[in-house]
Amino acid sequence: MLKDLITRNWSLKLLSFVLAALLWITLIPEEKTFGERTLSVPLETRNIPPNMELVEKAVSIVDVTVQATNRLLGQVTANDLTAVLDLKNAAAAQEDYALDASMIVVPPNVKAVRVYPTKAHIKLEPASEIEMAVGVAIQGQVKDGYRIESYEVAPSKVKVRGPASKFRPRDSLRTGPVIVDGLSEPFEVETDILLPRPDLRILSGPARARVRVTIVKQ
Repeated sequence: MLKDLITRNWSLKLLSFVLAALLWITLIPEEKTFGERTLSVPLETRNIPPNMELVEKAVSIVDVTVQATNRLLGQVTANDLTAVLDLKNAAAAQEDYALDASMIVVPPNVKAVRVYPTKAHIKLEPASEIEMAVGVAIQGQVKDGYRIESYEVAPSKVKVRGPASKFRPRDSLRTGPVIVDGLSEPFEVETDILLPRPDLRILSGPARARVRVTIVKQ
């Protein structure tokens, strides 16, 4: 009897169920239903220990899945999210760091539920600071019958910081090209200070130098 009760007019019952489900979906407002969306977000590294330098960061973008009401979900963009890997307790010996939803900063009423990949390869190493001389890169020839008597650069030395392994014994800084073609009078010029390799950076003082070139008659 129970079987007959279930199967009797089963097509009408199925149609009623479908209509009821459609009615429920139609009547329930978007702010009452939830959905998920995955966005690609830049991975930021913060609080690197002061005695360490970042050498390698294999993961620069993470896929973050967020959950919110359907009405709000369509308004959320990658710019609304921040993925922050805090390295304040990092050590040179550690190279893999876990990534999870707790490291995602989200807007109100939005929840981060998943992050992919689940780990990032980050390499740190001890930092070095070295004072380097600034050399002048003279290019060209002065006017016939004249010669360069001297040149001065200020600052003459600059402190440089970077990973210890990126320094070389003969490293030095140099200015951008100082062109002297056809000149016969002393002059001054401001130019960039160029580093020997991109892993290094000027720690203190200006990133530009002032060069004074003295030209005299032979």
